[in-house]
Parts: sequence; structure tokens; C-alpha cells
Amino acid sequence: MVAATGVGAGDLVATLVAGQKFGYALLWVVVLGCLLKIILVEGAGRFSLATQKTIFQGWRSLGLWTSIYFGPYIVVWGFVYGATAMLSTALPLASLFPQVPLPVFAIASGLIGFVLVWFNRYSGFEKITAVLVGVMFLTVVGAAVLTLPNLLDVLSGLVPRVPEGSIVNVLSVAGGVGGTITLAAYGYWLREKGWHTPKFMKVMRIDNAMAYVVTGVFVVAMLIVGAELLYSAGLAIDSGDRGLLSLADVLSERYGVVYGKVFLIGFWAASFSSILGVWNGVSLMFADFIGHSRGLEPGHPDTRVGGKWFKVYLLWLTFPPIILVFVGEPVPVILAYGVLGAFFMPFLAITLLWLLNSRHTPQPWRNQLLGNVGLGLVALFFVVLAVQQLQSAISDVTG
Repeated sequence: MVAATGVGAGDLVATLVAGQKFGYALLWVVVLGCLLKIILVEGAGRFSLATQKTIFQGWRSLGLWTSIYFGPYIVVWGFVYGATAMLSTALPLASLFPQVPLPVFAIASGLIGFVLVWFNRYSGFEKITAVLVGVMFLTVVGAAVLTLPNLLDVLSGLVPRVPEGSIVNVLSVAGGVGGTITLAAYGYWLREKGWHTPKFMKVMRIDNAMAYVVTGVFVVAMLIVGAELLYSAGLAIDSGDRGLLSLADVLSERYGVVYGKVFLIGFWAASFSSILGVWNGVSLMFADFIGHSRGLEPGHPDTRVGGKWFKVYLLWLTFPPIILVFVGEPVPVILAYGVLGAFFMPFLAITLLWLLNSRHTPQPWRNQLLGNVGLGLVALFFVVLAVQQLQSAISDVTG
């Protein structure tokens, strides 16, 4: 679930561009990004298992200010992300079937995701996602294998260095590996899986580490493709998710039309698995938020998969964003999305530091020195990244 949701088209393009521009010089950043997310998600999972509370219950215990931030954020985020995810999923389909208009595929993707999540319990939903991850693995890793990378060149990228002009790419790759708001959904998936007490702590840590090993494999594969196929040939690709369409064209020219089409299927799997993960995981977070706001007891049926508030957010993710599919993204909404979104990762890291070092977490499961150093560095990194994202969001909107 973590790998499927955390690796979307945007993450693949960010890493592909890094490989295209700097070869293997930023491979160490991919490893760093995975380590950052392992530390962060382990903290979220540890809090959930140790306290048997959701992350939102933890945030509420820190004061009303957490709800004042999180409420507007999850509403604005869902509206913009819904359209973005639908369009990203539609791009490879429209390339495979150019006679069908892009908005038709976008809306169909959202509706299919809606139906699959609405009518599936967690176990069925997890199986569907596993198939999509398998398709991603075969196509994305297959593209890297096709390029026959030089192992010594790849290993040289593990030596930390920051080439001139690469700082934005460093931040985008390290910060983008493995998701944003979906990191906080991990504790909810643990609960739905049936892992809800401290006795599952060991398996949670193994699960979390393996999730980011798989994520790392995907992202390293795209860096290899960027380095071997684009950097060495001096080729450039389109920005945004369309970069994967450009890559499919390059793969078709180099290795045949069939593989280009196969890669487009992998692009679709990466995007559609993100739809399913977000439609499920973030709907659970919203349901928990509303449940607490209305005084419902923890774990109330209205706040679980298939519950009333879960379905309300699922509707919000699917239908209002269709407006953006047709009319584009209004400037004020995008600015709010960028500003609120930039603060989410620092918000998660800092609140976890607070929760895991206080009475909110049982003594045996609180942070030790090494945990505090790791999570502190993660928080510092995401504060720096937030400043960069804010500057980028404001400059994009103001022209």
C-alpha cells in the first residue's frame, strides 16, 4: 500500500529529470529520501501501535491548533489532488488510445477508483493494489534493465555530492520519494490490517522498511533510465507527468513500439494505484477528523472503511474535482494547495517529535537519543523543503 500510493507519476518524473540532468550524481539523494521516510513512517506507526490511537487523535491531544491547520488542508488538498490524479492516470491511456479525449479517461479513472474503493473492504482493495505494484515493477524496473547500466557508474552515485544547479532537484527527489499526506495514513492501514497493538511493532518495522526498499527500487530504476537513456544522449523530456509520455516515445524508438506501449501501461499502473491508495487512505483520515470533531468514539463505524464520513470524502475526491478537469486549476486554490501542502511534512515530523517524547506515548515506546536525532534531522530537512516549495508555489502562481 505504501509503495503503491507513495510512487506516483510525479515522483518518477522528478527522479527521471534528475538522472537526465546529472546522471548518477544524485543517486545518494534517492537513498536519503527513502531513509527520511522510513524514520518518519516508523514514528507514525510506532505511535499508532503503542497508544492504539490514530495519528489524528495524537494531533488533537496537542491542541486545537492542529485541527485548525489540518481541516482546511485536507479539504483543499482533496479538491486539487482529485483532478491531478485523474489527469495523470488519463495521460497514458490517451496516448494509447488517441481517438478518445483526455477528459473522458480522466473522469472514467476517478469513477472506477471510486467504485473499487466504495465497494471493497481493505483486504480486497489491498489485493488490487498488489497487482498494480506488480505491473509497475515489471515495466519501470524492466526499463532500467533494458538500458544495461554500468554497475560502477551506478555505485559512484552513492558518494554524496551536489552538482552545480542541482539543489532544487536534490530537494524534490529526497522530499518526494514515497508520498506526503499518505505517510500519515499508514497508521490507519495498520488498523484496517488488524495490526493494532504493540505486539505488532516488529512486523510493522519490517513492513515499513520493505515498503521503502520497494519504493527505492522504483525510483532508482527511473534514475538509471534518466542517466543511461537521456543524460548520455543529451535528450530532454517534457515537464510534469507528460515527461513519462516523452520517455515512452524514446523507449519506442530505442527498443520498439511494443515496449513503449508496455511502459505506458506501467505509467498508468503507477498513477491509478495512487488514486486507489489516496481514495482509501486519505478518506480514512478525513473520517477520523470528522468523527473526533463530532465527538464519536474512536473506531466508530462511521469513521472506518465504508463508513458515512469515509464515503463523504470519497465523494469529495471524485466529483467536485471533475470541474478542474475541464476548466483548469484556479489560481487561489492552487496557491492555497501549495502553501498548505508545503507545511504538511514539517507538521508531521514536528508533531511526531512532540508525541514520541511526551506523556502521549507510553514510556517503553518513546524516542531514544538516536530516534530524536533522526527525526530532528528529518524535521529540519522538511522545513527547508517547505520554504523552497512555498517560493516555487508563489512564483508559479504570480507568473
